[in-house]
Amino acid sequence: MAKRNTSQRRAIRDVFDSTDRPLSTQEVLDAAQHHKSGIGIATIYRTLKLLIEEDWLVTVTLPNEPPRYERAGKPHHHHFYCLRCKRAFEVPGCVELLDTLIPPGFVLQGHDLVLNGLCVECAGNTEPGST
Repeated sequence: MAKRNTSQRRAIRDVFDSTDRPLSTQEVLDAAQHHKSGIGIATIYRTLKLLIEEDWLVTVTLPNEPPRYERAGKPHHHHFYCLRCKRAFEVPGCVELLDTLIPPGFVLQGHDLVLNGLCVECAGNTEPGST
C-alpha cells in the first residue's frame, strides 16, 4: 500500500534534500518547522520510520549518542562528530590502511569509523558550550 505524500512528509524530505550531513530528530524537527509550520515531533518520528522502511533514509549510529539520519544511497563515507555543538558531519572516502590493522587470519566484512573533535565553527570559538 502506497503512503500518502503529505505536505509534512514533503517538508521532511526537503530538509534532507537540502542538508549534506546526518541530522538528529530534533534537528529534523527544527528544520522542518521552517518548511511547514505546526509540524510536531510525533510526525517526525513516524516519517523517519517510514522513510527508513522505504530505504530513502538510513540510520547513522554514533557511540553514546541518539541516532542521526541521512539520505540512503550515498557513496561509502564516515562521520565526524563535534563534541561541542553535538552535530555530525560526513567525511568522504575511506582510510586505505584498514587492511593493515586486521590481525592475521581475521576477515574484515565491514567497518564504521567515527572521528570526533571540534567542527570548524566550534574550533574557532574558545568558550566551552558556545555554538
